[in-house]
Amino acid sequence: MSIKRPNPSRRHANTEPDTLVYQIDDRLYVNLTDRCTLACTFCPKHNGCTEVKGHELYLSERPDVEEIIRLIDDPTRYAEIVFCGYGEPTLRLKDLLKIAHTVKAKGGRTRINTDGLANRVHKRDVTAEMAECIDALSISLNAQDEATYNLHCEPSMKGSHAEVLAFIAAAAKVIPDVSATAIDGLEGVDVERCAQLTEARGAKFRARYLDLVG
Repeated sequence: MSIKRPNPSRRHANTEPDTLVYQIDDRLYVNLTDRCTLACTFCPKHNGCTEVKGHELYLSERPDVEEIIRLIDDPTRYAEIVFCGYGEPTLRLKDLLKIAHTVKAKGGRTRINTDGLANRVHKRDVTAEMAECIDALSISLNAQDEATYNLHCEPSMKGSHAEVLAFIAAAAKVIPDVSATAIDGLEGVDVERCAQLTEARGAKFRARYLDLVG
């Protein structure tokens, strides 16, 4: 299931309306932005694909927060409301938190899937703000060291790998369910070392596999 907004003016080969929220299994995902802080070589959108699990996630314009809130009419119908779409959701942190507060007020559970660079982007520790309305974080650690991280993630900011590790530690202190992930089988990635780094910072670790979302 996906809920779309009609948009006849969109400039894209696919003329379908924008997908603002979409369902995978028993979770509802929020497609909040198309911008990213990374250009991961393994990301579908950097390989000519804007579709995930049959949902076209290309955005022709910035989604309206109030419209997304209206679309999530009853968050208790879903196991979680997950902020994870075509881009990095924490780049729209203020809007994300507004939606999340509304979801929580209606009895829903919230999760952010993130690259873990929000503190660097916003130039402050935002984990306490997240803790007010976010139940879980899934953070893409992606690699055990800076060189491997830079190879696969192509960050726009220097020192991003260290920033992600610091974010994991900060988040684990204030948010009850924090996990970090790395892709098993990606060239040069030591999944066991990623797990050690994560657990040393008080979070859980989960191995991911290419093209599997959820």
